[in-house]
Amino acid sequence: MKRRGLPIALAAMTFVVGLTGAQAQQQVIGAPPEASNMRLVGSNDLQARSAYQPTIHHQGDRWIAYIGHHGGTDDVPAPLNPQTGKAEPNGTSIVDVTDPKQPKYLRHIPGQEGKYEAGGAQMVRICDGKALPKGDPSAVYMLRTFGGEAHEIWNVADPANPVLITRLDGLKDTHKSWWECDTGIAFLVSGAPDWRTRRMTQVYDLGDPAHPVKIRDFGLPGQEPGSTGAVPTELHGPISTGREGNRVYFGYGTNKGGFLQIVDREKLINGPKEPTAENLRLPEISRMPMSAFNGAHTTFPMLGMPIVEFAKDKDGKSRDIVMIVDEAILNECSEPRQMVWFADVTVENRPMMISSFTVPEASGSFCERGGRFGSHSSNESMAPVFYKKMAFIAFFNAGVRALDIRDPYHPTEVGYFIPSITAATDKRCVPVEGKDRCKVAIQTNNVETDERGYIYIVDRANTGLHILELTGPARAVAGLP
Repeated sequence: MKRRGLPIALAAMTFVVGLTGAQAQQQVIGAPPEASNMRLVGSNDLQARSAYQPTIHHQGDRWIAYIGHHGGTDDVPAPLNPQTGKAEPNGTSIVDVTDPKQPKYLRHIPGQEGKYEAGGAQMVRICDGKALPKGDPSAVYMLRTFGGEAHEIWNVADPANPVLITRLDGLKDTHKSWWECDTGIAFLVSGAPDWRTRRMTQVYDLGDPAHPVKIRDFGLPGQEPGSTGAVPTELHGPISTGREGNRVYFGYGTNKGGFLQIVDREKLINGPKEPTAENLRLPEISRMPMSAFNGAHTTFPMLGMPIVEFAKDKDGKSRDIVMIVDEAILNECSEPRQMVWFADVTVENRPMMISSFTVPEASGSFCERGGRFGSHSSNESMAPVFYKKMAFIAFFNAGVRALDIRDPYHPTEVGYFIPSITAATDKRCVPVEGKDRCKVAIQTNNVETDERGYIYIVDRANTGLHILELTGPARAVAGLP
């Protein structure tokens, strides 16, 4: 039953499937996973490395998962790679998931030395050379970060033997970039040394990955070199709809004081390049501010969604929707709740929030479980199998949540999966009376899907990769047999 007339957050919360009292206890090693309408197909421990972003690529007759990693921990700054017998800084894991029941670890490419956010190689995107305007048709290119200091492009045509092609360095930070495979245009989240913010955008033409061409720097007025006054909040990441859609959706703020920025792609790429306040404003169509309590980690566009409720209306039968996901930062609910929001951007200069989703804390006593509780990220694949029908949200100690979003005004949870902890799962601590109180909990960090309908989740607390599939009613929502 759909309940209307409730406040946005409460309306969404009424649809969540709760956990039982027995499930609400703190996790223990050996306990089964907690699940509803989702089941485990296969897993890989990823060498007990803290994992961030998975990207799944159909490569010939194989399916390959490329997984970015955070830096190491205080206890294990450089985990052992059993394949080389050496301790290596966290970087990029390459896993053959052709058979999702038996994923095969192929290669670890070390990243920048450092711990947590200061090292690793968090971000990864993949483009086939034959898709890029000037790529080598026999190549498969992997764009990744190298800690906070560089972007790199590797040829992973042989995923077990990657070859470095290009390096763009001299940065003070990096994060979650976007790469258009058909045009080669890349929106690289960077920290240019002369800019006044930790993260902004560098637009590059990577159509020939061996010869990158910089197009421009882009950010918010007040972040550019030579500006004065307060510095606007930093970028988290963009998602582009490409040449045809001509929009880039930028998310700023991550977990507080954030906003969605809608940008005209053509004006961004071909407009005046000098980073003056006027030139930075030119491509912007609009901004939608978030609460001071929330930010914008992921801004996922779903344009032209047909709304069944509006089918008989003269106008507005379909709507342009952007799903905005915040990131929980602090352990054990030590901040405002970070959630999922749905914005109607059909009238671009007047975007408005229409609904939200969160997992009720009481359904699993999540504030007491340890680690972060709240949203972090969504799947970003636009393959037809799930696009505009279902969304999968990484919710840290509440695992991954499967949402029916066919009516974005009333998103409904239809499944969830919380992996079991293992001996590798790392502790998460909070200060209590001058001492650390630590608990061990799942920290489902990021999620992605593939065209076959599998869901891939990775864990921030070193528990590895889990490959899932939908069951029961949730499978019917996606139209899967």
